[in-house]
Amino acid sequence: MSEAAAARPRVTHHMVLAIAVPIVISNLSTPLLGLADTAVMGRMGDPKYIGAVALGALIFTMVYWTFGFLRMGTTGLTAQAEGAGDGEEIRAALGRALIIAGGIGFALILLQWPIALAAFALLDGGDEVEELARLYFDIRIWSAPAALANYAIAGWFIGLGRAKTALVLQVFLNLVNLFFNIWLALGLGWGVAGIAAGTLIAEVSAAMLGLALAAHALKLYPGIWTRPRLLDAARIRRTIAINRDIMIRTIVLLLSFAWFTAKSAEAGTVILAVNSILLQFVTACAFFLDGFALAAETLTGKAAGARDLRGFDRAARLSTLWAAGISALLTLSMFAIGGAAIDFLSLDAEVRETARLYLVWAALLPVLSVWCYQLDGIFIGATRSAEMRNAALASSLLFLALWWFFLPYGNHGLWAALTGFNLMRALSLGFYYPRMRRGIA
Repeated sequence: MSEAAAARPRVTHHMVLAIAVPIVISNLSTPLLGLADTAVMGRMGDPKYIGAVALGALIFTMVYWTFGFLRMGTTGLTAQAEGAGDGEEIRAALGRALIIAGGIGFALILLQWPIALAAFALLDGGDEVEELARLYFDIRIWSAPAALANYAIAGWFIGLGRAKTALVLQVFLNLVNLFFNIWLALGLGWGVAGIAAGTLIAEVSAAMLGLALAAHALKLYPGIWTRPRLLDAARIRRTIAINRDIMIRTIVLLLSFAWFTAKSAEAGTVILAVNSILLQFVTACAFFLDGFALAAETLTGKAAGARDLRGFDRAARLSTLWAAGISALLTLSMFAIGGAAIDFLSLDAEVRETARLYLVWAALLPVLSVWCYQLDGIFIGATRSAEMRNAALASSLLFLALWWFFLPYGNHGLWAALTGFNLMRALSLGFYYPRMRRGIA
């Protein structure tokens, strides 16, 4: 056992919850902001405003999620540096992530015309809606460097185990966004432009606050900023390799869910509405489970940095124990109140009746998918991104095979393929687990 491992405190249930609970609260605050934006646009008196903001926001969600590695990769690298007691690398992990975030952000600004052209070619919302959505896009794109920097800063704080600080930044962003959205869109009458400008102001403000809090936090860690460490070729190559693999994995997941949505649309309006509702349930459950996956990222990452195999095993076990318990509660809750939730989200009798036929799939997914969520977190903590990439590619191929095999079973077959996709993600990562664990030692 290394000296860093011997000095590390034993992982406890409290440590898991101290990370997971703030992340869950942060996750739940984000869709509330979306509801507020919808309410603000709803007061404009024409549904085209709601559609424009929804379409514009969807484009940024798709683009930014592609670069989610800025959060995940930074968490793993920072946690390992903290576990090893390397203050200079803690600084450098943040610096490299911010350099990458800034480079990508400014590239998105320079490439905004082809991005918009491709996005609006894929997402057809009608002429009036598209014109307003383009206005939203043209304003919000200027916040890209700040928005991606927020990913890096959040990942850095989570990697340090400071989930409460990440929560403060997310709540701050949401509150600033809400204030300026209401003031600019309704108070000044800017409409869709006000929503976009409010979001831009919020993302820039959150990035500035995040940098200030990071500067304060760094006072607790010994070390100084050094150009040789920040620009160390081997560490930069490792950072790029990790981020590249996570990016490939993220794109594969996005395409798989896009395929699910596309096949839902091909099955007709009712099935599309049903699957959209049920996926909302799955997403809501993921908000809860994501907190424990992030706890696994941080705690296993710190143990990996300290070469503490016993601590690594304990962190993986305790975080997964909590995640499994919560997933079981989520599954039971969906069986108990899923029907009422469907009725709340849709007034259409056919949609309500049809959704109940497929509710079992959405209800079972939390308890069946928790294992791939947790393993993702553990592998991110260990910075074993190549295995995550390979698992995602293998799982997507199985997903397509299962979709084709279950075609005769209609929408049940589509949900079975999605379930198999998540199970395969867990099984394939489980295959790599012993080798990854040996690498920790």
